[in-house]
Amino acid sequence: MKNQLIIGLKLTLVTLIFFSGIYTVFIFGIAQISPNQGKGIMVESNGKKFYKNIGQSFTEAKYFNSRPSAVAYNAAGSGGSNKGPSNPEYLAEVQKRIDTILIQNPDIKKSEIPADLVTASGSGLDPNISVTSAKVQIKRIAKVRNLEEKKLEDLIATTTEKPLFGLFGPEKINVLALNIALDKLK
Repeated sequence: MKNQLIIGLKLTLVTLIFFSGIYTVFIFGIAQISPNQGKGIMVESNGKKFYKNIGQSFTEAKYFNSRPSAVAYNAAGSGGSNKGPSNPEYLAEVQKRIDTILIQNPDIKKSEIPADLVTASGSGLDPNISVTSAKVQIKRIAKVRNLEEKKLEDLIATTTEKPLFGLFGPEKINVLALNIALDKLK
């Protein structure tokens, strides 16, 4: 019994030193070599400053919609909804999002709606959408802004971020960067 207690205390001490010291310094070091020293990527548009790496709410018809947020886009408290796919409350919320997208985009079918337009990410603050999510919104935005669909397709192509090293993750589009570029179109 005494032997197991000593082993437990040693393990506790080692993990305490590792996670409160070594790991913390390691992550801090990585942050210092990242863009903006880990403080986030700031973007300025129309005299306002935004964090490019935190999801923003875009609901106006003239903008590309962002991914839903489980935390109302509040960066102070990141987190998912923690509701499972069989939870009736969660299913009603997703159905409401689907209905809204179908009303906003009458040219698409329910089966064409990508999952990332109706489900929040694990953090609730994902700033990106899939290329497919952007493409299903082209007709609506072209109509509202009186633009050619081809211009919007080209804009999506130029703002698409490729996978890291061409291998890791899917292609994605930062919604804030896309909408800022959209405002600059003539």
